[in-house]
Amino acid sequence: MDNCNNVENSNKLKRKRKNRKINLDINFTVVGIVLIILLCVCITPVTFQNDTYYTIKIGEHIKNYGIDMMDPFSWHEDLSYTYPHWLYDLCTYLVYGIVGFKGIYIATCALSAVLGISIFLVNSKLTKNKVISFVVTIGSLYMLQDYIAARAQLVTFILFIWELFCIEKFIKDRKIIYGLVLIVISLLIANLHCATWPFFFVLFLPYIAEYIIAIVADTIIYSKVQIFVLKMIIKIKSKLKKSKKPERLERLKFKLEELENTVSKVRIIREEEKANPYKIIISRDKNVKFLIIIMIICALMGLITPIGDTPYTYLYKTMEGNTTKNISEHLPLTLANNTEIMGMLVIFLSILIFTKAKIKLSDLFMISGLCFLMFSTRRQLSMFTLIGSVTLTRLVIDLISRYTKKGLEEAEKVFRHIGVVIALTVLITLWSYDAVKPKLDDNFVNSNSYPVEACDYILENIDLDNARFYNEYNFGSYMLFRGVPVFIDSRADLYAPEFSGNDSEDVFTDFINTSSISKFYEDTFKKYNITHLIISKNSKTNMIITKTEDSNYKELYSDKNFIVYERLNVENKD
Repeated sequence: MDNCNNVENSNKLKRKRKNRKINLDINFTVVGIVLIILLCVCITPVTFQNDTYYTIKIGEHIKNYGIDMMDPFSWHEDLSYTYPHWLYDLCTYLVYGIVGFKGIYIATCALSAVLGISIFLVNSKLTKNKVISFVVTIGSLYMLQDYIAARAQLVTFILFIWELFCIEKFIKDRKIIYGLVLIVISLLIANLHCATWPFFFVLFLPYIAEYIIAIVADTIIYSKVQIFVLKMIIKIKSKLKKSKKPERLERLKFKLEELENTVSKVRIIREEEKANPYKIIISRDKNVKFLIIIMIICALMGLITPIGDTPYTYLYKTMEGNTTKNISEHLPLTLANNTEIMGMLVIFLSILIFTKAKIKLSDLFMISGLCFLMFSTRRQLSMFTLIGSVTLTRLVIDLISRYTKKGLEEAEKVFRHIGVVIALTVLITLWSYDAVKPKLDDNFVNSNSYPVEACDYILENIDLDNARFYNEYNFGSYMLFRGVPVFIDSRADLYAPEFSGNDSEDVFTDFINTSSISKFYEDTFKKYNITHLIISKNSKTNMIITKTEDSNYKELYSDKNFIVYERLNVENKD
């Protein structure tokens, strides 16, 4: 009887501890999510980037006229436009139409919070550790804060991190729900931001590559081929029963037996190595075969768009042209100018080289590929941080587990302590305040970066039907938002012949050459029959006009940042 009571008391104690652990987990999760939301809202910028302005106008155009695959906002005639993120543009305009700029800001804060929560949840679900996942999430948000903006990329960041989750869960469980979600994500990205759609398939490649290498390693190709050939020879000779050299047949049988024994020994050694690898863990999961089928189905989602073959051709056309060579975010990463990335790489390499921590081959492929893409174009720093967060979390957990038996449990206990939670809350709150303080007086439109008052003057005093403005790249989007037809704006692809359909004019290159003074501005203005200029006062073009007192340019408007000229003696204003 006493034994029964002891067992019952022991079970009650275990259940009590288990329930207490669940409550602690839930409490830490709630606190972590609240702190992440606070931080995400505070790092979201109030002032919009230039892409937001053309996004609103394109969304308005789509709502009113549909997708006509032509540009309605520049004064250049018959420019083809691919509408690469038509769905995001439309959704942004609908929000703007209801609540205005404030609505877009609130939506961006919400998407930023969803991104932070997604990174935390995906990390914690894939690695089974909330504490390390929270710390890595906070570090990732710090790295990603420059990419938080009212742009389509913010939505695709969220979709990409959940894509990674679905890929790994499908490989592990092969539940059809994860495959269906992957198909939906592919469809959404193809319509929300088709420029990033090819990257959707990049995330599949490390797992497929690991599977292929595992097959090759397990098959031992050379020996298997020899065995197959020998078996066929023995089978043929046995059937024919015409062999005049039975000793030859016996030798073949003996050689076959030797090879089979050798393969068996090698396989045993390989199984031991797989069970306890030195540094790289290689796994062969049969579910990857079905993942490839899912990937093929996802590739067909590019057909379910109103923009034709753009999801399949956009990246190729972009890489074919010269726009990526002249836009800052597309240029190669300079490590010396990015101390945060340098620190992140040092952490990765230190763990891999100087500790006993081990890495999955798919994770090694993933982080190496993302690193290559990041050094090729700095905008991929965001994807390296986003997807690399999962790999980093795994490495840190494996590192702690290999050096201490109860290291993870102790770390969790420390972080769940009420004092640590309060300290962490205070720290995140102070950081959030420091991030939001400089933005308290910011406006949605920065009049120092965008010609707000100059556009007011243009709309009130200049006949836009007979005007051809030359403007600069960085504020063209704001001009078209105000209803002023532009020479160029931040839709760089639109003005390149690969996309515009006009092989005789490369507007983007002409602008780059003119603004950098490698081409005389008057030659460009004659070519395009420019009637007016709106340029920054500190631009090279304005400095030359001012210094040379060029009489062909009449100043119409000027403020501390921008100046508007009328170009005299225009030969043809049509």
